[in-house]
Amino acid sequence: MRTLPYADPGTPNIDGPWRLLGWIARGQKLTLAIGVLWGCAWMCAQALIPVAVGRGINEGVVVHDGSALLLWSGAVLGLACVQALSGVLRHRAAVSNWLQASFRVAQLLGYKAADTGEALPRTVPTGEVVATVTNDAMRLGGAYDVSARFAGAIASYIVVAIILVRTSVSLGLLVLLGVPVLTAVLGLLIKPLQKRQAEQREESGKLTTLGADTVAGLRVLRGIGGEQTFVTRYRHRSQIVRETGVRVAGVQAVLDAAQILLPGIFVVLVTWLGARLVVQGEIEVGDLVMFYGLSAFLVTPLRTATEMVDRLTRAHIGARRVINVLRVSPYVLDRTPGRRVDLSDTAPLHDPTSGATLPAGRLTAVVSRRPEESAALADRLGRFSEVPGAPVLLGDERIDLIPLPEMRHQVVVSESDPRLFTGSLRAQLVGPQGASDDEVARAIDTAAAHDVLDALPDGIHSEVEERGRSFSGGQRQRLSLARALLTDAPTLVLVEPTSAVDAHTEARIASRMRAHRSGQTTVVMTASPLLLDHADHVLFLDGGAVVAEGTHRELLASTPAYRHTVIRGEDE
Repeated sequence: MRTLPYADPGTPNIDGPWRLLGWIARGQKLTLAIGVLWGCAWMCAQALIPVAVGRGINEGVVVHDGSALLLWSGAVLGLACVQALSGVLRHRAAVSNWLQASFRVAQLLGYKAADTGEALPRTVPTGEVVATVTNDAMRLGGAYDVSARFAGAIASYIVVAIILVRTSVSLGLLVLLGVPVLTAVLGLLIKPLQKRQAEQREESGKLTTLGADTVAGLRVLRGIGGEQTFVTRYRHRSQIVRETGVRVAGVQAVLDAAQILLPGIFVVLVTWLGARLVVQGEIEVGDLVMFYGLSAFLVTPLRTATEMVDRLTRAHIGARRVINVLRVSPYVLDRTPGRRVDLSDTAPLHDPTSGATLPAGRLTAVVSRRPEESAALADRLGRFSEVPGAPVLLGDERIDLIPLPEMRHQVVVSESDPRLFTGSLRAQLVGPQGASDDEVARAIDTAAAHDVLDALPDGIHSEVEERGRSFSGGQRQRLSLARALLTDAPTLVLVEPTSAVDAHTEARIASRMRAHRSGQTTVVMTASPLLLDHADHVLFLDGGAVVAEGTHRELLASTPAYRHTVIRGEDE
């Protein structure tokens, strides 16, 4: 049994939907072949049971031959056992094929989301990306799920065709051509039924939304006397739902009747023609029973073929959406994968675009009259964006020539909008690199987040809700700061790390951060006087370029624009 998810999902062929589907099939060709083998055995055994029954009647019942009857009864039993065993194995292979394809596509999409970063949501709506993972990946897997049954349907149809035509050409052609026509006629009713069902679901959804919105605003409705207006709207919407339901019921009734009437007429026709052939001596009684059983059996492979077409259509649509995501290119590419570099933790960072030089081993603060300029500097330092012809230098190394994994380890950027994820709080704070309890406690203390842990039922081992929605903005910010500190990155870039906390908490963080990062390079994008007063060095940006630098107090005394930015004009 293959272990999922894959250690490496591979490099997909995204030249087109069919090429992607073919690439996925080649990746699991052994499991597909096994599924086809068991699918053919399963459906052919099912097809041969009516043949064995007919032979048993001809050679055993009609001529009163007990040995022949016992022989063909054993054949029926043997075919039933083969059908049961191969059915189980076919189902296992089908589920495996479905899971392998779906997991491979989901992993590809997950890796693409991680590799492209912000380029993906700016190119493809986030909701569409989520729908592609949750829906389209499953649709692609569905095509491989039905492949074993489809192969069995083809094999069994060929076997049945040979048997029927060799027994009676006229009756065989009637069954072989009549069953597909019967299935096609029933299929004509399915499409309008699906369309009307979709309309009913849409109208029911609107009615549910209207009810939910009204309940949420019931107090306001009563306050303004809007109950009657709501009742009128709800009655109108309910009537629309009722009318669509009636239209669905009409088509459904016709389909249900046709599913009984048309096969019944066909069976009567086969039985009548077969009985005439028996009377004329062209076929035997057992052959008539065989024809009856095979005509009923052929509905199964034909329905399977119809299902395969439907699954392939859905998979083709899903593959096209998957390709739309996989074709998104990241804003930053790894130009030197695998290149070996010897990076020094004592090397300074230099940004030619702004002229900023960030000395190693010191706490440097960056102040800008426009916050987006300092945020852009943070992106350049972490190589989340690039300026053509002006790469940031880490010592003598251009960071665009440093392999991305090494660059991400060397420089960690903590964004201004902190995000937490579902799961154990401790697990996401320490990350894949891990950390001891003492290191976690020290980071929590520096981030002044003890009160956050005290309010949780299981402390640091508590489960975080989706996007950390149970925490306030300040709590999320402090937990994200602790997470950033636990990376122990040689260079840590923090963007407005205390913008959502109160002054007392900010003062505690400012007084502890310098000691926590002693000897390591720390860059803080901020205009907070509490943080600036603890910085070793301060850079002031105006128009995206460094126009002044020094200590916080020196700049307050010498640079009016800096003083105005930091104290927000409160001295005027």
